[in-house]
Amino acid sequence: MTPGDTQRSLVGPSQNDRYSRQILFPGVGPAGQQKLLDAHVAIVGCGALGSFMAGALARAGVGRLRIVDRDYVELSNLQRQWLFDEADAAEALPKAVAAARALSRINSSVQVEPLVADVTPATIDELAGGVDLILDGTDNFETRYLVNDYAVSRRLPWVYGAAVGSYGLAMAVVPGVTACLKCLYPAPPSGTQSTCETAGVLGTITSLIASLQVAEAMRILCTGIPTRKITRVDVWSGEIRQLAQPDPDPACPACGQRKFVHLQTVGRAPISLCGRNAVQIHERTRPVDLQELAERLAPIGSVRSNDFALRFEIPPYQLTVFPDGRVIVKGTTDVGIARSVYARYIGA
Repeated sequence: MTPGDTQRSLVGPSQNDRYSRQILFPGVGPAGQQKLLDAHVAIVGCGALGSFMAGALARAGVGRLRIVDRDYVELSNLQRQWLFDEADAAEALPKAVAAARALSRINSSVQVEPLVADVTPATIDELAGGVDLILDGTDNFETRYLVNDYAVSRRLPWVYGAAVGSYGLAMAVVPGVTACLKCLYPAPPSGTQSTCETAGVLGTITSLIASLQVAEAMRILCTGIPTRKITRVDVWSGEIRQLAQPDPDPACPACGQRKFVHLQTVGRAPISLCGRNAVQIHERTRPVDLQELAERLAPIGSVRSNDFALRFEIPPYQLTVFPDGRVIVKGTTDVGIARSVYARYIGA
């Protein structure tokens, strides 16, 4: 718990009744449930994995959830992203905001903090600091290695998860106890990798991997002890494999040498978004006045805006601009084209 938090208690019949089946499980029990009620968890990325994890943790009674996501809800998300509906997509709500609304209906006693933001070396401490555990709901290795460096540097447990096609992987990282992501994978995979956009993804694999991540998170929060397993699953072939997770590697730059290169503040490179014909650009270091931008763009294209973002359409492109200066350029996966469109309409 952080200073100023109000500790929750299992007094009164309503809490005992709500979580009664979970409390009956010996691994949780009354003491474990109290730890869940007192816990503060950050979910980085609220897409297929993150939205399921957020709903599951709210139902489990985790007292405080911080939902961090840079994106907005689209119709193509609804096949696998569990907290959202058609109204969210029609309104183009940021995923963190839509998730917070849904979670308030699932469990109104959970404190949910939605943050519409991009996780970078400059922002990660603000976005992920002060929590007991981090859950990975991201879709790119750049952010995962950043989360790993941050968590290891602060001896903070986190749970890695990834899924594409019908295949997924999950494991918990507890600094000082288990190998970290960089111990096992010193560098991101080389060459072209499958993405949701190129290989598709089944909702069943995302929900399964997210369930494994939540189970690891609950186990760590209740007992402090991870399973120390790396679980790989293919729901289409039916193959399930588990490997023992090794100890931290003394030669690992993060665990052994405590060199956290991914925490160094550098410019955020444009990235293609998983499952999207879109590129995210985050090269401004100053916020955007959305009202002023709407007035400037209205004469040349269709503009819609709300409190969270501005949507500008000029076929074949659609630009979604966020107050922190991020822009998602939809209509291309070519970074060069996206940068050109960005410079043309948003400016340097």
